[in-house]
Amino acid sequence: MAATQKDTYSVELIGFSQTELMALASVFDLSSRRIPKFVRHARAGTPPDIFLVDASDMDAVKLLRERNASEQIPAILIGDSSHGTRWTVLARPIRWMKLFQAFDVAIALPSAETQVKPAAAAARPAPIPASASASVQASAATPGAGTSANPQADWVLVVDDNLTVREFMKSKLAAFNFNVDYAESGEQAIGFTGQKHYACIFLDVVMPGIDGYQVCKLIKSNRAAKKTAVVMLTSKDSPFDKIRGSMSGCDAYLTKPVDEEKLLETIARFVPTS
Repeated sequence: MAATQKDTYSVELIGFSQTELMALASVFDLSSRRIPKFVRHARAGTPPDIFLVDASDMDAVKLLRERNASEQIPAILIGDSSHGTRWTVLARPIRWMKLFQAFDVAIALPSAETQVKPAAAAARPAPIPASASASVQASAATPGAGTSANPQADWVLVVDDNLTVREFMKSKLAAFNFNVDYAESGEQAIGFTGQKHYACIFLDVVMPGIDGYQVCKLIKSNRAAKKTAVVMLTSKDSPFDKIRGSMSGCDAYLTKPVDEEKLLETIARFVPTS
């Protein structure tokens, strides 16, 4: 295990198909926003901090044994077998949150989520409910209020009248070094977008006052917000609703309860890395 905590850790990939390598590239892009960061190992002749290995590829497993015979460097195996090693095994398909957790565990950091389990118990994490009781205080109603803004970080806006949804989004966005504002209505959202630029807006459809479709149209009609990605965040998931979202100009459509894997994929897609 790493003796001291660093800001950046390198991960060497052994094996994997081109499809999985492309997916892992997105994982590393998003990870560049976390602290600590996990980046793909690129320095030939130097050991990585972590090995990430395709456990279904016996040549990859053999190479891991040769490169890490003393098992001093932590490894994460993707597949269904540890091949007699003591390392963490994550089942396919590769799940972003599970992989982030495994990275944290590998460098002996306490994970912000649940502990990583072996492949046999690594089931798909349950989505977070769209509504539930919460004992948290309401978000600030002005842009940046209560936020320690990082002038170099992108701004993200979450628009939802449900406090629990706002808190869920807050907990998921916090790890990636965004500046985040929260609005409880479409009118507030329009006011916020008139004051600053947002890289991405997560927008509920059904809210008091003007609905999300109208808000999206107004945002997209603003030339200053041309590069802002608008992601509809709603329980309305019929084909008709998605067509309405597309007609209003939204860039993506996430349904509630929000699946955190799809949320991370959306963030990686629409918010440029630092």
